[in-house]
Amino acid sequence: MRFTAGRFTPHTDHEGRPGWRPRRAHTAYAHGAARIWTTGYEPDEIRTCADGSTDTVAIGRCLATDEELSAARTAAEYGEWAAATRLPGSYLSVVRTGSTLRITGTRAGTITVYWLPVDDGVLWATAAAPLAAYIGAEPDPAALLAAFTLRGVDTADASHFHSVQRVPPDHALVLEVGAGPRIKAVPRPALPHAFTESAPLVRATVTSAVTRRTAATDRLSTDLSGGIDSSVITSLAAARTPLLAVTYTDDRMGEQDDVRYAERIAAGNPAIEHAWVHGTRDGVQHFDALDDPAALPLTDAPALSLGLLAIKAAQLAPATAYGSQLHLTGRGGDNVLDALPIAVIDQYRAGHRLAAVGQTARLARARHTALWPMLQQAARTQHSSQPRALATLAELLGGLGVLRHPGWAPPWEMLSWCGITAAATWLTRPGRAVVAELVAARAEAASPDVAPGALHERLALEYMGAGHAAFDQIARQQWHLPIHAPLLDTDVVDACLATPGYERFQPGDYKPLARAAFTGHVPDFLLQRRTKTAFTGSLYAGLRTNAPTLRRILTTSRLAQEDLLDATAAIAALDGAARGELAPLAALHTLIVTELWLTTLPTTRDTWWEKAPTHQAQEATP
Repeated sequence: MRFTAGRFTPHTDHEGRPGWRPRRAHTAYAHGAARIWTTGYEPDEIRTCADGSTDTVAIGRCLATDEELSAARTAAEYGEWAAATRLPGSYLSVVRTGSTLRITGTRAGTITVYWLPVDDGVLWATAAAPLAAYIGAEPDPAALLAAFTLRGVDTADASHFHSVQRVPPDHALVLEVGAGPRIKAVPRPALPHAFTESAPLVRATVTSAVTRRTAATDRLSTDLSGGIDSSVITSLAAARTPLLAVTYTDDRMGEQDDVRYAERIAAGNPAIEHAWVHGTRDGVQHFDALDDPAALPLTDAPALSLGLLAIKAAQLAPATAYGSQLHLTGRGGDNVLDALPIAVIDQYRAGHRLAAVGQTARLARARHTALWPMLQQAARTQHSSQPRALATLAELLGGLGVLRHPGWAPPWEMLSWCGITAAATWLTRPGRAVVAELVAARAEAASPDVAPGALHERLALEYMGAGHAAFDQIARQQWHLPIHAPLLDTDVVDACLATPGYERFQPGDYKPLARAAFTGHVPDFLLQRRTKTAFTGSLYAGLRTNAPTLRRILTTSRLAQEDLLDATAAIAALDGAARGELAPLAALHTLIVTELWLTTLPTTRDTWWEKAPTHQAQEATP
């Protein structure tokens, strides 16, 4: 698996001392107490700018010019170390100033940093599983259960493993000789907040994210679903280079608007070679190819992409046949060009009460529900706080009463701080206890000042970033094709999220920020779109076809064997979904890939690490 790892050992004499390093690793950086290794990276993906007392290292797809990288190093030398974290592209940033090391992933969590203390210092990596294997740590069942039984709970600094700590995105792990490890927020850049002023910056950063990638790639492919996000990315890329655009559909999706928009986009641009993939005709569905867990690709955390493995193989087949070196997607557009309905609560809190009431009314009309329950829930959330809401949720989970859920989410639930999903009713009494303990711990650590819209926006962004990172890992392993999501680059996220969510979200409208930013740069008919294709029918069909395999996975559930989950209840939900009944599809999907992940995850140290020969341990400093 592709990842970066490092060790910071301020009190150890390195001379002649062999130590552990990732298997088949390449030494990317060594200076004093710091060692950094990479596995699965090409030499041109490791860029170092060193001069005097300050070094910057960018590992991944950093799209900065040499001059921009040098300027960031100079800024870090004068105290503005965050400049090195916000260059174009998607990469891990490491900044050394004197004896201090700052390690930062991406704001969207497409690259996340994990760490743990070891006897001679700190071990860190961009994957949690290798660190867990290093100390023999087991997966944390509370974190795994929370992923599909809770909503709105911020696990911030927790990984999927006991003892392995996570650096929250948009934060740096700070390591310093003579001091313990610290987590520090990355200073935000000063950007325009007004909708009209931010649009040109959004256009500039997104265009740069796309065109710099086209300049560095000879053969390029893209997703072209027909939605605004993938169509914007494809249109911007095709303005600079010929490319292959791939559209996936099936019998159910073919009845929606996506295919018509994709066809119009491709037909109107001679630089686009268009490839259609029809899943029904190709015989691929959701949850295919899960019969043999040992044959599945490895991911650092449970990956929803496993449930689409056969679909993605079919979708990317034209790209690999084309010889594509890089595949671009529009992932992240819903997070940065749009916002969540709960942003309206932040509008209340910002003092725009009349406008917020109007937004809530329009939201109720758009969701075809009564206004009064929406206003009631908005008022409850506005007058509560994150710690109080989490404490109430912990009491509910830890109580003796039976957990009840209607099986569907009432429209006003989207305006609440947190809650349970329908899958929470699958928890056993011990399962409820471990999840309640997690929520209670988060209640004690939660900030009373955080706004609900901003919180949910960040959680959704990091969820999307983690999903993209897992799919990129899978695509590299299965098809040797890197997958990039320019809309999840840190500088793009900064530009978009500088505008408050309640301005980016307009009930009855669709991505007005995209329209403001890209009018005149992509086809106008695309930016006027007001519809969005649903994939629920395709999901139900695949689940029904593959129900026997999925039932076997749940029958042998590891979580059930630990008496944390009632497998019978989960299987009943699966069987109901196979009959076409209303079911918690997202929870079933997450549970299935979680069980597969627990079955296939290698946890022995020797799988991930090897002893470095003595002569390789004696690395020269730059």
